[in-house]
Amino acid sequence: MAADSVLLVDDDDGIRTSLRFALEDQGYRVREATDGETALERIREQSPDVVVLDLMLPGMDGFECCRQLRRLSDIPVLIVSARADSHDVVAGLEAGADDYIRKPFDVPELAARLRALRRRLRLAPEQRREIGGGDITISPDSGEVRVRGQVVHLTKTEFHLLYELISHPGRVFTREMLLERVWDYGYFGDTRIVDVHVGRLRAKIEEDTANPRRLVTVRGFGYKFEP
Repeated sequence: MAADSVLLVDDDDGIRTSLRFALEDQGYRVREATDGETALERIREQSPDVVVLDLMLPGMDGFECCRQLRRLSDIPVLIVSARADSHDVVAGLEAGADDYIRKPFDVPELAARLRALRRRLRLAPEQRREIGGGDITISPDSGEVRVRGQVVHLTKTEFHLLYELISHPGRVFTREMLLERVWDYGYFGDTRIVDVHVGRLRAKIEEDTANPRRLVTVRGFGYKFEP
């Protein structure tokens, strides 16, 4: 089986080089880009398995790069931020990223996040059956989601999140439970990741995002799917 490929997008030569060596030691095939435009070209040409994207890039910043990337592909994106402002992290997630990590970070932490990203995309055999709820149908083998008869494009993380909720209609999941089951975190991570992804899902499947009927917030607890 070929090793997973990672595209590192960072304009700091020293950081890119050290990360490339560290990830190659972990068994990854690593490609590099120093700016957003080059990153998009690499994605079109090489289709990496995962992208590690710095937000602070020259020219096209990481936010716009992520938005344009999402028009091309559902490749998992891990954003890297040196900024202390939490709004930047949320903006990166809303642009289409799957997860984030703050600088400075340890390479083992980065490697663990990448492994979690890749694991969550591989559905277990019991998760491969077609299921539905209300006017939504999910076909894991084809990766297709239909809402009111129309095909809706989801990222792989959005797909996994929707599958987890729709598989247990009416069950309330706390944000921490969803972090563990969808993001595969072995600890309590940042629950804003869940909120942003639920918001992105609602924009794609709900008729009225202000009054969602399927992905329902249970105040003080978390979320549930109503068929």
